[in-house]
Amino acid sequence: MTEAISFPQDRTCPYHPPAGYDPLRAQGPLARVSLYDGRSVWAVTGHTEARELLTDQRLSSDRLNPSFPIPSERFSAVRRTRAPLLGVDDPVHNTQRRMLIPSFGVKRIAAMRPEIQRIVDGLLDRMLAQGPPAELVSAFALPVPSMVICSLLGVPYADHEFFEEQSHRILRGRSGEEAETARQNLETYFAGLIARKEKDPGDGLLDDLIEDRLRAGALEHDELTRMAMILLIAGHETTANMISLSTLTLLEHPEQLAQLRSREDLMPSAVEELLRFLSILDGILRVAKEDIEWGGRTIRAGEGVIFPASLINRDDTVYPAPDTLDLGRAARHHVAFGFGIHQCLGQNLARAEMEIALRSLFTRIPGLRLAVPAGDLPINPGDTLQGMIELPLAW
Repeated sequence: MTEAISFPQDRTCPYHPPAGYDPLRAQGPLARVSLYDGRSVWAVTGHTEARELLTDQRLSSDRLNPSFPIPSERFSAVRRTRAPLLGVDDPVHNTQRRMLIPSFGVKRIAAMRPEIQRIVDGLLDRMLAQGPPAELVSAFALPVPSMVICSLLGVPYADHEFFEEQSHRILRGRSGEEAETARQNLETYFAGLIARKEKDPGDGLLDDLIEDRLRAGALEHDELTRMAMILLIAGHETTANMISLSTLTLLEHPEQLAQLRSREDLMPSAVEELLRFLSILDGILRVAKEDIEWGGRTIRAGEGVIFPASLINRDDTVYPAPDTLDLGRAARHHVAFGFGIHQCLGQNLARAEMEIALRSLFTRIPGLRLAVPAGDLPINPGDTLQGMIELPLAW
């Protein structure tokens, strides 16, 4: 066995995997990596292997399992609280997911498109009125999904600065203690919001869950509170990073951007290729509940398993020239949203937001360009969602 490569590592280019992962691509599809605390875990880098193992019920998402792999000290606090949806296995996961599927289905999201377009247009109106330069993350990429998920859940957008700050501390805080404090702050916020909604119902998914599930005893207050937190954080943080990082990537690939502008029908496949190419959720985590024989090797019970999406989605046996951005590529089978029973519940919403945001941005501001050199742009560290901290633009 060769020496384990450290995981995660920071990207040097915002839209390419860390160069330090290159040996993993050569070793694949199953290799060893070393976490921040020295623990050695398995990394699955092959596309076929990842899709098969992500459906294997012998791999668990239970974060309360003391053997569950943690990518950095910042996320050590996740072991203290059971997370609905993300941190539970079937049958609990299936019960929770079925409560939410109607609100994130294809028909429901299609009906939301006019509202998403209205939100996008309003933010672009403001950007254009203020004139260049503009910082895209705070002016556009973050507000679009934040406003949309607030509308869907029934959360007051007036509180966005508070919950965006807490989300930031959970995902990019300096320590586990800071992340845990932010988690508690959000839990307190949602417990209070749900209590108010019980007395004075509104119009949103949380209100529906209170009426249909909470009052019927099919859902506990703590479970609903934590479910709301996860939906809110996942609903705006992931798409915000995809919008900003996609914008940078397209500006850095002008020939692909020109093709996208000339062919309106290309947008759906372009979104899939950007999801594959960028792979912002770059470390799906599992723990083995029992021994798994795989490819002549044994994943032992209690061993951690990591699925680095940036490598899986660049498997050259599935995607020819995988390090090349090709907006016409048939990339639909990527694992940017995960795979199996935990595949992202909000993927239809994310696709709609990306399509509308990117089409509108590049249509209405045809002269869009970077306001600073690409090499000077600050990006997120490798142990969290990949994306831009800031993206100054001019036109």
